[in-house]
Amino acid sequence: NNGGFILNLAGLPDHDFIKVSFDLYIHDGWDGDSKGDSIIVEAPDLWKMKVDGDEYINTTFSNTVCNGVFCLMQSYPHNYPFHNNPKTGAARTDLPGVCHFKDIPGGTTLYKIERLIKQKKSTVSIEFKDLLLQSNSADPLCDESWSMDNIVISVLKK
Repeated sequence: NNGGFILNLAGLPDHDFIKVSFDLYIHDGWDGDSKGDSIIVEAPDLWKMKVDGDEYINTTFSNTVCNGVFCLMQSYPHNYPFHNNPKTGAARTDLPGVCHFKDIPGGTTLYKIERLIKQKKSTVSIEFKDLLLQSNSADPLCDESWSMDNIVISVLKK
C-alpha cells in the first residue's frame, strides 16, 4: 500500500523501443475511481507505471461487482479519470483473494499488461507503484494489495 518498486536496467543494446509486459494481480477490496462516502469507500485506488520518470500508466482498478445502482467503476484499460465497469480488460476474474477475500473466487483479478515505449538510452528505470487510500480499514495491506509476475523487458529496433 502506497508502495512499489523501481526496476533499473543498464547496458541495454542499441534499440528504438522497449516493450514492458507483465501480469498484474489486483487483490481483495480495490474501490476503483469512485469518490463515494469516505466511511464506506475511499478512492481513487490508483496504480502507476513510469518509465524514466514519464508516466505511462495512471489508472484505477475495481475488484468489486456491480449491485443494482451501486457500482465502483475503474479506469483500466484507460488512464484515470475514465469510467469502465469493474474488472474490464481482465484476463482472469476467478482467482481467490489473498486476505479479506481469501478463498473467495473473484477476490483476485489478473491483468496481462503490455506497453511499447519509444526509448533509445542504454539504461532504463521503470517504476511500479500504487496510491491506495484506505484510512477506513484496520488493516490496509489486507484490504487492498497487488502483486506482479512474469515481468519481461524487451528492446526492439525499427
